Amino acid sequence: MKIPARYSNLLFGGMLSIIMVTIISGTVTLINQGYDPQFFARWFRGFITAWPVAFPSVLVVAPFVRRVVGRITA
Repeated sequence: MKIPARYSNLLFGGMLSIIMVTIISGTVTLINQGYDPQFFARWFRGFITAWPVAFPSVLVVAPFVRRVVGRITA
């Protein structure tokens, strides 16, 4: 079963934001607080805090970035 194409922008934003927030929240948590037994709990808390901001941000910013890239590339 495939997802209808009309949801492609929403799916793109969701996937991109999940990947981005996972990498960045893990990296920032590791750098700032180090690795210890509570690392994954802090990472998850950072992810849960950041993702609700990242997801709508990607949905709003992605069309603008696509237009800019389209204008500056041949």
